[in-house]
Amino acid sequence: MRVAIAGAGIGGLTAALALLARGHDVIVLERAGALAEVGAGVQLSPNAMHVLAALGLAPALDASATRPLSLDMRWGGSGRVIFSIPAGTAIEQRHGAPYLNILRADLQSALVSALMERGPGVLRLGAEVTAVLSGEGLVRAELADGEGVEADLLIGADGLHSRVRSAVVAPTPPRFTGMTAWRALIPAARLAHPPPRSAIVWVGPGRHAVTYFVAGGALLNFVGVVEARGDPAQREDWAAQGDVSALRSAFADWAPPVADAVAAADSAACWPLFDRDPPGRWTKGRVALLGDACHPMPPFLAQGGAMAIEDAWVLGDAISRGTGSIETRLQDYESRRRIRTARMLRGARRNARLFHLSPPPVRWAVYTALSVAAGLAPAFIASRQDWIYGCDVTLSAD
Repeated sequence: MRVAIAGAGIGGLTAALALLARGHDVIVLERAGALAEVGAGVQLSPNAMHVLAALGLAPALDASATRPLSLDMRWGGSGRVIFSIPAGTAIEQRHGAPYLNILRADLQSALVSALMERGPGVLRLGAEVTAVLSGEGLVRAELADGEGVEADLLIGADGLHSRVRSAVVAPTPPRFTGMTAWRALIPAARLAHPPPRSAIVWVGPGRHAVTYFVAGGALLNFVGVVEARGDPAQREDWAAQGDVSALRSAFADWAPPVADAVAAADSAACWPLFDRDPPGRWTKGRVALLGDACHPMPPFLAQGGAMAIEDAWVLGDAISRGTGSIETRLQDYESRRRIRTARMLRGARRNARLFHLSPPPVRWAVYTALSVAAGLAPAFIASRQDWIYGCDVTLSAD
């Protein structure tokens, strides 16, 4: 088949590789004139790594990533551990793939390099999809320059503000979560009190922070999330520059690793967090959605990118191994992904509440209960993540 993909983000690039591996003719339409490197980290949990390994990317990713020693939840003020799930070798043995922390730019680079090697000319920059037209036995993506690209099917992987989405479901604005996030990359050498080399969420009233090392440990990726004030209608913008003094003020009285990190940050990008309720449908005719174009979620399970990666593999499998019409195969893709992604969204929203507990008695009771449970039954705490990390969609070729 000839498959057009709108968007060269993580999901779109992974989908292109998955489809090329199955012998399809692919074109990726990216509206940006250049793929800018976004200076942020991303967590690649075992469920995502199963797909990336199946596409032959594991060695390249491992070479530029950092493996956290554990996945921790800690009190923001004192730094005291609430629970800690072993990562490193333990999580790889448990789930059959590693847990990596990596620069988003390094992940993007690995995906693009593989795409250029396996499908020269597949990636087309400066190609903005503005409309979608369905015809007899094909779909046409209209571009901003007036050109049209025809294909057997079109995949909308063009993010939160997807243009392709309106060809599948009625346009609706995304839901502002009420939270704003800062992101910063800080040289590890500048940290007087570096955090442990683990992926850590530091929790507190009305805010939380996430820290982990990337670039082989040379950089600390810092994300600070606070309950926001101001205009919730602003668009998500990864390039927006935040007020570093406001970031420092928000976390100045937290545990030394957090306070030290924000004090050492020269700059920070700031963006509002949006999500959407699950759409009524993911596909229509020969058009399908994946990743944030379909099911954007807040980053509180660190699974937004992983869900796009899983989507990409399952979509490739459904249209390549399925039977019946293209429309039927796309519906199969939707049915295989709908329940899991909806559960992930609910989990991310629950974590937003858990991380930001404000009333002191409630906060103390909940976090103490988690700490006691982790001390008495650490295996149980680790098993609570099995439904996330233990999923391997590369084995689900039924």
